[in-house]
Amino acid sequence: MSQILAPRAAATVLTVRDAPNGYEILMVRRNVRSEFMGGVYVFPGGALDERDLHAPVLGLDDLSASARLEVDGGGLAYYVACLRELFEEAGLLVACGPEGQHRSFASEGDAARLHAHRTSLNADETSLAEVLVAEGVVADLRDIAYFAHWITPVGPPRRYDTRFFVALAPDGQVASHDDSETTDLRWLRPRDALAARERGEIDMVVPTVRSLEAVASLERAHEVLEFAHSIARVPVVRPRAVQRDEGVVILLPGEDGYDDPTP
Repeated sequence: MSQILAPRAAATVLTVRDAPNGYEILMVRRNVRSEFMGGVYVFPGGALDERDLHAPVLGLDDLSASARLEVDGGGLAYYVACLRELFEEAGLLVACGPEGQHRSFASEGDAARLHAHRTSLNADETSLAEVLVAEGVVADLRDIAYFAHWITPVGPPRRYDTRFFVALAPDGQVASHDDSETTDLRWLRPRDALAARERGEIDMVVPTVRSLEAVASLERAHEVLEFAHSIARVPVVRPRAVQRDEGVVILLPGEDGYDDPTP
């Protein structure tokens, strides 16, 4: 019997911005050479780094974050991790001055420094905490909302215990893929993303699809944030991978066959 992999703690973020015809969500395409979900369009995200818990932040403390996520401690690291991944994969830094002062990072000099920080961060030569200290800012958690919790089904090659968050895109910054882990980046309205998947133009996994469906009826970016804040208790969703004649099928709780015993 093959060993059952323990899921690794991870965080991902639905980054939203207003647009003329409704709000858009940032999506990145994973490199087709990636061992895990190659070529799939996802929200920026990835595994926690133990250094995330040491980043300077504003708007939340570990006690409150852990209570919201229903963990014994270290909950703040999930919030910081989703913003770190957003910076690594899309180049957007959600940060402000230590007292909450607005920082746009919109000048050419700002963009050049952020690019250098991002390159070092992706090379694991620095941490987000060090980047924030160097810029004299803190991670701005005041408008970050916990949204969903998914645990990857049992099976290779990797498993993740992922918390989903919602964040407002920072003003004045331009998102870009890193051309390594991610090879494309799009701002899409949820309905447009779902329609593109139906037409076979982009590939997405079930948690991404269900997340888009959950917020597709909303009109503005702040409504998505408010919706996430309104969720009293985020349920844990544990999909199952089941072998059928047509191949492996992902089943969700409540779907036919989900509770059938494993052969």
